[in-house]
Amino acid sequence: MAVVIRLTRRGAKKKPFYRIVAMDSRNPRDGEYLENVGTYDPLKSADNIKVDAEKAMAWIKKGAKPSKTVASLFKKAGVGQ
Repeated sequence: MAVVIRLTRRGAKKKPFYRIVAMDSRNPRDGEYLENVGTYDPLKSADNIKVDAEKAMAWIKKGAKPSKTVASLFKKAGVGQ
C-alpha cells in the first residue's frame, strides 16, 4: 500500500475547505483516509494552514509521500525543516 499525504475537499460550492490527510494512493480524492493531519482554508487571508507537525512527520518517516501541493503547504507552515 502506497500512502500519500494529500488534500481532500470539503465545504460548499465556491467555498472550498481542505483537509490534509494521509490516505492510500488508490483511493479517490474524497474517499476513505487513514488519518487527518491538518486543514487548509484558501479563503482566509491569515493563518489558513493548520498542521499537526508530529503526525505529518510520523507519516513521512513511515514512507508516505506528500503531494506537490501539500509539500508547498508544509513548507509555508514550517513542517519538516
